[in-house]
Amino acid sequence: MKISTKGRYALRLMLDLAINEKEGEVIRIKDIAARQQISDKYLEQIISVLNRAGYVRSVRGPQGGYALKRRPEEYTVGMILRLTEGSLAPVPCVEEEFFCERGKQCAAQEVWKKIDDAVSGVLDGITLAELAELQREKQRGRTEEHDAV
Repeated sequence: MKISTKGRYALRLMLDLAINEKEGEVIRIKDIAARQQISDKYLEQIISVLNRAGYVRSVRGPQGGYALKRRPEEYTVGMILRLTEGSLAPVPCVEEEFFCERGKQCAAQEVWKKIDDAVSGVLDGITLAELAELQREKQRGRTEEHDAV
């Protein structure tokens, strides 16, 4: 399984919103792009997908921007990646809507199912809030290292 830049950037965008938003305020895409070092044009494409799915809310106008629609605890990494990547299954035969004639007698399908369960378990077991806290810890660690030098 490979996660595309679209999926990785969507996660970084959502993480940036979770870390930087203040109650009732919105964040401009240009500010996110600058912090994340990602093209604002590419982020605009990604934010439109997140907005259509109801993951973010948008405010138009000169003071406009974006904010999370729900609390960071209500998003998982898996939700964000599935929205932008589609299925995360390693092979089509373990997807629910896929029917395989060989499924009942295919031992390899058991391997694919275990891989799919493991990946889903990790991605669905990490919330955006947990990721944001981890990011804050890493930023504090970097600051402490810098201060020690």
